[in-house]
Formats: sequence, structure tokens, C-alpha cells
Amino acid sequence: MKSDRQSARIVQIDANHAGQRIDNFLMTQLKGVPRSHIYQLLRSGQVRVNSGRKKPLYKLKLDDKVRIPPARINNDNQATIPDSVIRLIEESVLFENDDLMVINKPSGIAVHSGSGLAFGVIEALKQKQPEQFLELAHRLDRETSGCLLIAKNRNTLTWLHKLLRDETGKGIGKYYLALVTGQWQGMNTIDAPLKKSMRGGEHMVEVNKEGQHAISHFETKKIYNQYTLVEVKIETGRTHQIRVHAAHAGHPVAGDKKYGDSKSNQAIKKLGLKRLFLHAARIELPASSPNNKALTIEAPLSDELQNVLKNLPS
Repeated sequence: MKSDRQSARIVQIDANHAGQRIDNFLMTQLKGVPRSHIYQLLRSGQVRVNSGRKKPLYKLKLDDKVRIPPARINNDNQATIPDSVIRLIEESVLFENDDLMVINKPSGIAVHSGSGLAFGVIEALKQKQPEQFLELAHRLDRETSGCLLIAKNRNTLTWLHKLLRDETGKGIGKYYLALVTGQWQGMNTIDAPLKKSMRGGEHMVEVNKEGQHAISHFETKKIYNQYTLVEVKIETGRTHQIRVHAAHAGHPVAGDKKYGDSKSNQAIKKLGLKRLFLHAARIELPASSPNNKALTIEAPLSDELQNVLKNLPS
């Protein structure tokens, strides 16, 4: 294990980090240090806030002075992200200002590391801009492409999280394009609670009355011979929500290996679809943003998905 040692230092909390839990703050300050060791530093009092001990859930306040002790850093755990991936993500930026970045996330790249993945979008951005505050406001499945919100300061992150929790229709408008199997006509609203479960050692989501409230609105855009292109607006942001709701309605998303139809997936693969046909096409932010301007950001379909639609028999 390669390691080095840092000198103890005092960090004064600014507006970007005020309100953040101290354990999460330390993870960003001591990159490569396991979370278990972060907790040990807190328990032992080696980390101090204004000369006093704090528990991991303590939320930092503006101008707090945090003593960060020497810590052993495991450099072996820090993935080197290929320049080609960083360049791809940089080229995918749809919108950016002082508060916010929106990228058209490529399919196949996770939003963050974990579950055996060494890096994701957020790690790539942070490697390129190590001094800039950058945090994911929400998640997209690894195979799903499209609009991904990234906050560039703590106030914007808090604002986005508040909007994302708002299910009254006044929050963030999230619209997806999905190709589903079968002919699905009109406007269809799926109001079905979703619950996470383990099945055969695999994490799954299923419709279950004991699950979390979830609503998706499906609107037909174009009907093909054996498929339908739909726009989906979601009121809630549950894991795999669109995929599970579509499958529950008898129209699974094309290319969905987890919840879809294997025979249909094989057939459409011959027409060029090598991924899940689910794309976060548009995101609408209300005028209550930090700069008080409403924003609508659209992410175009990739050439691959557009070519699939061209190849589908009407």
C-alpha cells in the first residue's frame, strides 16, 4: 500500500461547505482515506471543530475551524481516469454558470464510483477541477443518458435537493424519452409504489404496496410496428422508476436487461440498439433559482438512438 502523510491543518468553513456533514466533508479533504478511518479520527478526537470533538453527523457551520490531522492516504484506491473519458464528459456539457452545470451524460458511464466501479462522472469532473465545489444533485442509471444536474456550490445543492423533493408540481420538471415494447397509445399515468428487494443476489425494484409512493406519466409520441416512443414525466424520483412502471404496464423499455423482454431485446439489437433506450431529454428549473431565472435545458438523442428510430418499421 502506497501512502503519505499530511501535516495537521486548520480549515475555516466557507459558504460552500456550511451545512455539510463533517464525515462527508472529511471524505473530500482526505481523499483515499477509508470512511472507517474517518470515523476513527472523529471518535478519537483527532479531528476537532473549534477545539471540540464532534460526532460524524455534525453539520458544519459558517466560519467553523476544523482541525484535520495527519492521515494515511491509500493512493492505490485512487483511480486514474482516462483523458478520453474526461474529454467526453467535458464535451457533453449542455449548460454552465456560476451555480450549476448540466451535462448530457453518456450511456455506459456511471454518475459516481461504487459497486465495483472505480470512477464515474463526478470523479472525472473533480479530477479535472480539483478546487471547484462539484456535487451530484441527483442520479441517473448507468445505462441512461441525458440531463444530469451538478451543483457548483452548497447553496445551489441545497436548493436543488429541495426542489427534487417537491412533489406538488412546483419543483424540477424531469422529462424522459423511452422506446417501449408494444403499441401504447394516449396518456397513461402509472401510480404504483416501488420497493427495493434482493432477488437471486441481484438488487431489484418491484411494484409493492409497502413500497415508496411513485408516479410516472407516459405520453405517446410515435407508434411503430412493435414499439412506441413515449415521453415520460416523473413526479417522483425512485430507483429504476420508469423502467419498473413501464414493465408493470406490460410495455418494458427496449434494451432493458433487468426488467425487459429478452426476445424483444434480441430483435431490436439487430436494428442497432446496444443499450437501454431511456434518455433524460429535458429538465425544467423554476424561477426560484439562485439567479432567479427559469431554465429549460434539453439533451439531444445520441446518433445511436436516432438511428434505431430510423431503422424501426412503422
